[in-house]
Amino acid sequence: MPLKNVLVLVAAVAITAGVSQEAQRSPGYLVAVASEAADRISLIRFTNETGRVESDIATGVMPLAIDGPHGLASSRDGRFFFVTLAHGQPYGMALKYETATRAVVGRATLGLFPATLDVSPDGTFLYVVNFNLHGDPVASSVSILLAESMQEIARVMTCRMPHGSRLSPNGTRHYSACMMDDAVIEIDTAALGVSRHFIVTRGLEHGGTALPPASAPAAMTHGPGHGAEAPPAGSVACSPTWAQPSADGATIFVACNGTSEIVEIDADRWTLRRRIPARPGVYNLAVTRDGRLLATNRRDQSVSVIDIASGKELARIPTRRRVVHGVVVTPDNRYAFVTVEGIAAEPGTVEMIDLATLRTVTTVDLPPQAGGIDIISGT
Repeated sequence: MPLKNVLVLVAAVAITAGVSQEAQRSPGYLVAVASEAADRISLIRFTNETGRVESDIATGVMPLAIDGPHGLASSRDGRFFFVTLAHGQPYGMALKYETATRAVVGRATLGLFPATLDVSPDGTFLYVVNFNLHGDPVASSVSILLAESMQEIARVMTCRMPHGSRLSPNGTRHYSACMMDDAVIEIDTAALGVSRHFIVTRGLEHGGTALPPASAPAAMTHGPGHGAEAPPAGSVACSPTWAQPSADGATIFVACNGTSEIVEIDADRWTLRRRIPARPGVYNLAVTRDGRLLATNRRDQSVSVIDIASGKELARIPTRRRVVHGVVVTPDNRYAFVTVEGIAAEPGTVEMIDLATLRTVTTVDLPPQAGGIDIISGT
């Protein structure tokens, strides 16, 4: 159904039902954001399309250096949230915070530069990619922890520079993108091991079992910009930065930062479905429960809202500052929250986008290099 028809239908239902203006106002959301360059975690309260920082938490364990909080994920019940400290000396950590008290209640030492993370649907496990940004260009791993005790129960070797850690909706598969191997890795969460890989280089797309071969095409080398730099002219390397299962788990969407496309993989057949054109440097992805796909555009200073069925961009929404990072969607599909890092000493921001009107309704300034983000509570 065309977007304008959807909006008309929504408006008609609201009028027919006699919904009051007060009832149609935005519900409240509590959003957590990690600012990597400042060792801060911000908890932002959004109510009626306005936001304010409710808590500003200092994080880290190294008093004389930047720990670099990078990834952030909330438990499904909102009682806890988890943050990765990427930098370390040499190893990074994961911290567990209690939302009510804002206190650290658990921690675990992980691998080199732990980055994005996800919590299993039942809240039992935590999956963290060890991105290894500053180490030798060798295969790294995914750490699997018990969320209750923060005990690491497995460290699964995967590929070079794993990123974009996301679980399937039913929790049976974990997906991560290999930024230096141009591949997506699938982990069987019951076996705690790699089950399949998929090469996403343009023109060479194919799947296989276990780990990708050592001869797999190498993507471009990523520096501190984490995909903010343009690829070499004529490159066909996807340079994937995110692997996002669809709302029903039938497909996996892969952000190709290098070729500015989104690759869609059939999760059952393990074959390429299509390549969806995207804006320059597409970076992270989020999927709404009603079937839309959102994309952050790393080098374009914008957020794209893409219709999954047609593969067409519904809107490109400019952001207040440059270097767009993370994106999450509210459970009711009404809003998307996007983090923007900023450049040098600029503040970071979190931007609230209305998914019905496809416009930014408010922004909140945060400490520099705002990145990891998740919704702790809200409708």
